[in-house]
Amino acid sequence: MNHLDPATSANVLVEALPYIQEYYGQTVVVKYGGNAMINEELKDAVIHDIVLLSLVGVRVVVIHGGGPEISEMLKKIGKESRFVNGLRYTDRETMDIVQMILCGKVNKDLVTLLEHAGGQGIGLGGMDGGMFRAKRMTDEEGTDYGYVGDIVEVNPQPVIDVLARGYIPVVSTVAQGIDDDTNYNINADTAAAKLAIALGAKKLILLTDVRGLLRDPKDESTLLTRLKVSEVPALIRDGVISGGMIPKVDCCVEAIRKGVERANIQDGRVKHSILIELLSDDGVGTMFI
Repeated sequence: MNHLDPATSANVLVEALPYIQEYYGQTVVVKYGGNAMINEELKDAVIHDIVLLSLVGVRVVVIHGGGPEISEMLKKIGKESRFVNGLRYTDRETMDIVQMILCGKVNKDLVTLLEHAGGQGIGLGGMDGGMFRAKRMTDEEGTDYGYVGDIVEVNPQPVIDVLARGYIPVVSTVAQGIDDDTNYNINADTAAAKLAIALGAKKLILLTDVRGLLRDPKDESTLLTRLKVSEVPALIRDGVISGGMIPKVDCCVEAIRKGVERANIQDGRVKHSILIELLSDDGVGTMFI
């Protein structure tokens, strides 16, 4: 805040105080992905947001994907990325790459960034301690997604133990299979919602590459800032919620209906969007209540 005069800086801190008091000791689950995970400036902002929240007593849990890194590694080995209904088709070889990139490179890179920013991170794979258990994903059409899983059980204890010791858990989205001798690739939004429910989190934040839910997708001034979950079915029928936004909204609705107090879909391209949402009067994105 070097560019602000002292009075303005003080006002910013005073505005944040009641929110810090509200979230102190509470759990916030952040799904980290999209441009905020690729752009170095945005990545730095997200990491510092998370560390600041942790230092003022918020129990932050980070769940991450890693699609671009997976695609890059597949390209290096001469394997083409294939998507079915928006999901990465995951054969056995691709599953090995997914696990290597998510549980290895991406997870540990994020832990290192948190450490460099003054935080204490611990990386966890979704299979550690049986955190996520899954079965092979199926749909009504019998579509084959390969080793993509649906979460059927969540054990939050590994995350609870890490939080209790003052660390920031960084969770990769790979699950133990219960119907096959394999691990499964799972959707990061879904994993974040399921874990938020299991932890009794106060807030779920899904970082994405759009401002939030727009009544008119072509007009960002039509952002819906607050939305009751009871209003969602009508918006789907009217086509306001469509395409790739539907599963994200479904995650938020499920989280709210199962005990999470608030859920947000917000623009990870906005620097410090996490702090703006949690610690200011303005907020950002679409909040589901």
